[in-house]
Amino acid sequence: MSRSPLPANKAPKGERGYRWVPLWAAPIAVPVADWFLPPDIHLAHLLVIPLALAAAYADTRRTAVTALLALAALVAAAAERSTLTTESVLVQMLALVLLSTLLLIATRVRERHQRQLTIVSQVSEAAQSVLLRPLPRRAGTVSLASTYVAVETGARIGGDLYALVRAPGATRLIIGDARGKGLGAIGDIETVIGAFRFNAHGHSTLSGLASALESDVSWDLSQSHRGDPAEWPGERFVTAAVLEIPDDDPCARLISFGHLPPLLLHGKHVTPLEVSVPAPPLGLGALAESEYAPLTFRFAQGDRLVLYTDGVTEARDPAGSFYPLAERVTAWTDQRPDALVRRIGADLRAHTGGPLADDMALIVLQHEGAHTRAWIS
Repeated sequence: MSRSPLPANKAPKGERGYRWVPLWAAPIAVPVADWFLPPDIHLAHLLVIPLALAAAYADTRRTAVTALLALAALVAAAAERSTLTTESVLVQMLALVLLSTLLLIATRVRERHQRQLTIVSQVSEAAQSVLLRPLPRRAGTVSLASTYVAVETGARIGGDLYALVRAPGATRLIIGDARGKGLGAIGDIETVIGAFRFNAHGHSTLSGLASALESDVSWDLSQSHRGDPAEWPGERFVTAAVLEIPDDDPCARLISFGHLPPLLLHGKHVTPLEVSVPAPPLGLGALAESEYAPLTFRFAQGDRLVLYTDGVTEARDPAGSFYPLAERVTAWTDQRPDALVRRIGADLRAHTGGPLADDMALIVLQHEGAHTRAWIS
């Protein structure tokens, strides 16, 4: 994902001071205007406007400067009219001082909260870089593109997950959706991704990897509940799809742990890869026996796969209709992964007409033919 060279909330360094000039010029304009206005028209009450704007958008130092300028403007305007010592002006000065004090306190509190939010955002970004490592643009025989949206305000990671591992002779990938959403699901995401990365190298078959993955995730989830009934065994689980793409065979293998079917794009045809007997979601393997038999399908040069979570297909438009991913993708079967991800993302935003209601992960893979050792970052 591209990043802007400048943070969205900061102006270039040379412009930061100049943008406050109109705010500071407003208090100065009051005594100047009073000089030309009739004696019965007084603009001192307008001094609260720049002060309120400073308290809402500026830092404590600039708010204090604005307050001092407003007080000086009030004194200057009263001196022009020879009313500096009148009871009315003294009350106005006292009210302005009290208001300035309260707004400075509020500004200080706002700045503290903003610093805390910045720290939380940095921690969240660090967690994402550890848990959801960026997918490479090329791994083995496939090129990839992806996007991830966390619905929780200020969060960069939510209840969805993905990971990719280069195993001997194959590329293995997982995409999943933890029960719940937002930051509360991070622990379960860490469990699944850690188990996948650990086991993806040590098992020669996808069935063996799936069995080990279920065993490790179930054990970890059973050990980590904190007495909350919503976190007891059986109440925490993760749907997932585990995919293996061999380097020397034009096919792919899929095991679904109750996850949504990936879409296979072959030419102009879009085929949902429905698994006849999906395994239970990770963490619920004890509820049903499963042999973890993979679905093997042809995946050759030029074919694409679209993997996604329910944040995509359950996104609703204002009328309540779900997003028809398979139908929309049919019109874009000629798009490469990065272009297809952008097209789906833009169309999804247009469909909802606003922010998403759930976390969303989307990955598009394309088979490029001959395997290359090079990883393109």
